[in-house]
Amino acid sequence: MKTSNTLFQFLLLIAVTLSLFSCNDKKAKEVAVAEPIEKKPNIIIYLTDDLGYGDLGCYGNPIIKTPGIDKFASEGVILTDLHSAGTVCSPSRAGILTGRNPYRSGFYYLQGYAGTHLRDSEVTIAEVLKSGDYETAFMGKWHLSRLEKTSRAKEPSPSDQGFDYWFASTHNAFAGPKNFRKFIRNGEDVGEVNGWYCDVLTEEATDWLTNIRDKSKPFLLIVSTHEPHTPLSPPEEYSDMYDNATVDSLEQSISYGGVERPEHDISMNKKEYYGTISQLDQAFANLMKTVDDENLTEDTMVIFTSDNGPESPVNLDESQGLWEDPIRDYCFGTPGDLRGMKRFPYEGGHRVPGIIRYPAKIPAGTVSNELVVATDFITTAAKLAQVPAPQNINLDGIDAFPAFLGEKIKREKPYLWIFPTHEDTYFRMPHMAMRYNDYTLIGKFKDKEDDVTIMEWMKTSVPVTFSLYNLANDPSQQTDLATTEPEMVEKLKPILLEQWLEIRDEGPYWEKLNEASKTKK
Repeated sequence: MKTSNTLFQFLLLIAVTLSLFSCNDKKAKEVAVAEPIEKKPNIIIYLTDDLGYGDLGCYGNPIIKTPGIDKFASEGVILTDLHSAGTVCSPSRAGILTGRNPYRSGFYYLQGYAGTHLRDSEVTIAEVLKSGDYETAFMGKWHLSRLEKTSRAKEPSPSDQGFDYWFASTHNAFAGPKNFRKFIRNGEDVGEVNGWYCDVLTEEATDWLTNIRDKSKPFLLIVSTHEPHTPLSPPEEYSDMYDNATVDSLEQSISYGGVERPEHDISMNKKEYYGTISQLDQAFANLMKTVDDENLTEDTMVIFTSDNGPESPVNLDESQGLWEDPIRDYCFGTPGDLRGMKRFPYEGGHRVPGIIRYPAKIPAGTVSNELVVATDFITTAAKLAQVPAPQNINLDGIDAFPAFLGEKIKREKPYLWIFPTHEDTYFRMPHMAMRYNDYTLIGKFKDKEDDVTIMEWMKTSVPVTFSLYNLANDPSQQTDLATTEPEMVEKLKPILLEQWLEIRDEGPYWEKLNEASKTKK
């Protein structure tokens, strides 16, 4: 009996042991088949300056040769409805970095205007990604604060806004773009740099990608070119490509957003603009070659875009007959069939090229017609980097990645594009535009009184007159539907007014801040 009981206990022990091994083996298998941790992509944002919606071959330009960008476009997604955050330089850059309408940050016009700068309290895409162990770098035109060291109050630099490494200029290459003298690297003056602005940026970015960055970390790299902003002076090998009768003939068919051109003949300058974009194309292609050579292509999301619509030569309306700007007589950028140019809240002022390549996720040859705004980049990047987007602040961006795949996205609130608050713009254009599905509602303030400053006028005004366009069948905004579809105007007006008041009242009043600062001193 004792022997039988012992045998039973022995068999029971074997059964339990086998059961434990079986359970452990099952758990091991469960662990083995668990979904792997998603790899964090590298992110490159390549921001051009004043490049129009219709300036690239892949967006239908019949003149300008852009083989590098066209090839890049075939490898990812072309966005047909991508918009800059603002209609002029500094506001657009603020919107990209913060994910917020630039008016919320006080970018009513350019950096430096009444003390405008990106305050340290703003949370940038670089700071967000650094929380996910990203390494961050910025190259090129900053235009968000004064980078030069002066005796005046210090303004935040890229270092203060989350960038580990930077090679930048405060403004455009006005003393260039060849052999520019005002680059600053990590706070120290560089002195004159040999080469053209966009090519120098490619060289600096290539050095950072290959020799400087920590290759064990994912990275954010922003490259912000001067080109094709004025002044324009590309190498002759590029401009000479467009010095012929065929180009002369084709240029006659190019649209300039319905904005009046100068009466004097500037046609001899067009080759400089076209050549600059071909030079830019080569600079971008060279950077993408570096990405390929470093075996970064598959897991790197590269965003190619522009900060606003194309610049136009100064006309009688803008200057009111008082001034000229011969440098801008070289501006031959086009918004394609869209209405308006740089500064205008019409589509041509803010709908820009948008091409995104991310081979690991985005199928080659994709076309997306979804509305995407540059303020979406920070939220999209945060989601891909598996870190939270900025909290407890008014963000205007959403996760737009489904749109990059050609899928639908839902935007909880419409976006407002707002005019630059400046003396040469306020009187000659509407003051804001709001997209709602295929409709865009245009709003205009009452006229400014002579004894009221432009800032006081903006800070106390609301739109009082409206026009309405359906972009689905009228992309060039030629037919105002305000009288034929008054019910849609009445539906959209309170939405626009609510958004405007929230944005207007959140933005700092620089003059009052300056006075308060003087009082404290």
